[in-house]
Amino acid sequence: MAGSRQEEDRTLTDRTVSPKPHDEDKSFDLSLRPKRLAEYIGQERLKDNLGIFVAAAKARGEALDHLLLYGPPGLGKTTMATVVANEVGVQLRITSGPAILIPGELASILTSLQKGDILFIDEIHRLSRIVEETLYPAMEDFALDMMLGKGMAAKPIRLRLPRFTVIGATTRYALLSSPLRDRFGATYRLDYYDQQALEQIVVRSARILGVTIDREGTAEIARRARGTPRLANRLLKRVRDYAQVRGNGAISREVADEALRLLDIDQSGLDEIDRRVLRTIIEKFDGGPVGIATIAAAISEEVDTIEEVYEPYLLQLGFLDRTPRGRVATRRAYEHLRLPTPPISPVEAEQPRLFD
Repeated sequence: MAGSRQEEDRTLTDRTVSPKPHDEDKSFDLSLRPKRLAEYIGQERLKDNLGIFVAAAKARGEALDHLLLYGPPGLGKTTMATVVANEVGVQLRITSGPAILIPGELASILTSLQKGDILFIDEIHRLSRIVEETLYPAMEDFALDMMLGKGMAAKPIRLRLPRFTVIGATTRYALLSSPLRDRFGATYRLDYYDQQALEQIVVRSARILGVTIDREGTAEIARRARGTPRLANRLLKRVRDYAQVRGNGAISREVADEALRLLDIDQSGLDEIDRRVLRTIIEKFDGGPVGIATIAAAISEEVDTIEEVYEPYLLQLGFLDRTPRGRVATRRAYEHLRLPTPPISPVEAEQPRLFD
């Protein structure tokens, strides 16, 4: 399982259209992140709820309740944690589930927190079981249970902690244990961004970076960003480089299209691997249904990688269907790849259409 997770992480960060952060993105993203709720684009319902959540806690002079944010990678969970800390006016300590290996490391972090501080734990679903169990009393009772000494001389002690807030972030909500989920006072999902919100993000980022971009160029980048702000900013950076080297520095629709075609990212945001998955189903298995293990073997990929990296966006676009018998390429996939669509079967032809 650990090997599959490492392989998935490696695959995600190798792709230009990966929603996971590249090493080169880190300082780039920091300069573009909003600092306050008023600057945060998109996720309107979440912003409204958090605005009330934060205002009420500040009015009472209390620390925020523990908060859980979940959703696909690249949608702004870390950014939202930073915004919340800025709105409340407290310090933010950032760590991640895989980085906390033993309870002692968690204890070191918790005992360094001041009253009202926020501890942000990214990929919280990857906390080890023993570390997670150490976190329970800290979140519920603001206490840290430890053993002093060893063997027969060991004595349990309880250290009191200041009231603080845990903001957890996860891309895999179902992997969180029920006891951990129950300790969060509020849980919110971040959804993919629509075209309009992504265009606003591209315009804002271009302004911060000092890049000249017109409306059509903005729309072209936003259209291929797969509903993900992190990817929109990354594509803007790549297109900016292309415009600087092969153009006059300004980004138009033509410049954006040429740059993104050079990166092998098509009009729907699919890259070569996405198209290879669809072509394998269509050309090798007559469009399906075909089992996920068979697809994985045909393209030399791990089953988990296909299910968790490639499939979600193809399903979102309606290019792929999951059926009890396996995966099926839809007519939209045939049309996108400009392949002849299969004839409608007699069974399909006889089925009533609900929306005719």
